[in-house]
Amino acid sequence: MQQTMGTITAVILAAFGAYAAAFFFGAIEGNFALLLFLATAVTGVYWLAEKFYFFPKRRRDAERLVATRNERAAELARQGFAQSSDEELSMARHKLLAQPWWLDWTAGLFPVILAVFVLRSFLFEPFKIPSGSMIPTLQVGDLILVNKFHYGVRLPVINTKLIANNEPQRGDVMVFRYPPQPSLDYIKRVIGVPGDEVAYLNKRLTVNGQPVPRINQPDYFDGEQMRYTKQFGEELGGRRYNTLNDDMRPPFVSPITDFAFRENCRYPAEGVVCKVPPGHYFMMGDNRDNSLDSRFWGFVPESNIVGKAFFVWMNFGDFGRIGSFE
Repeated sequence: MQQTMGTITAVILAAFGAYAAAFFFGAIEGNFALLLFLATAVTGVYWLAEKFYFFPKRRRDAERLVATRNERAAELARQGFAQSSDEELSMARHKLLAQPWWLDWTAGLFPVILAVFVLRSFLFEPFKIPSGSMIPTLQVGDLILVNKFHYGVRLPVINTKLIANNEPQRGDVMVFRYPPQPSLDYIKRVIGVPGDEVAYLNKRLTVNGQPVPRINQPDYFDGEQMRYTKQFGEELGGRRYNTLNDDMRPPFVSPITDFAFRENCRYPAEGVVCKVPPGHYFMMGDNRDNSLDSRFWGFVPESNIVGKAFFVWMNFGDFGRIGSFE
């Protein structure tokens, strides 16, 4: 039994390790939420088996050992022979009660994996900013926290909403599953909510016919490209933030992919005008001329929402980045 379980566990751990390695190095398009769910389920089964079968069995074996040792000691005492030391009995009992390695690496890890699963699935999830589409609000390398329950509690993996909470508001910085490839997570700012008409023409943003207030800010220095970019302050949905515009980029949107509700958008030479359909959101990056967003691939359905980004908890290149943001 011990050998069989050890072999089965070794195969399971090897499979998890191979999947995680292939996912990490980009060999496969993995799903970390699914991997964590399976790890929680598998280690949970081992934990239950340990609690209700394996440990009680080891305890019974240890009790039988002690009883046998006591009977033998009593018999030897009646015959006048010396008894074995209690230390030997204690060591033998400890060895019987000890978890085998395959339970250490499964049942022993279950509480930690369960805590991570609950924290990541229902409370807060960490993300790393991989691109510059949200500069200047978020920088490449920022490690951020995302509130998973702000927009409602959802089932892990399938992302079905169980409990409703707040609705996304204009100006929120939101993480969502990228509609053309839902295995990828994107982060952008909510510009339009269901029913809104969003226009971005000649690099000026209007929502429902009202220009979004914009004020000039000092030019932003891009250290990577070693040049300055025009920077503006915007206010949308009561949130104030800065955006960038590159005078070298034309205002028209290209290339445009085919997407659901494509008929809700029109693309004049000056930019784009879209009517946001029910249950969907229009997203844009703050780095307006360097962001692949709803202008190009369409609307984000409500079912793709992951959570609201709200805090930079670390940037190893700049500790001053740590803090909340709008």
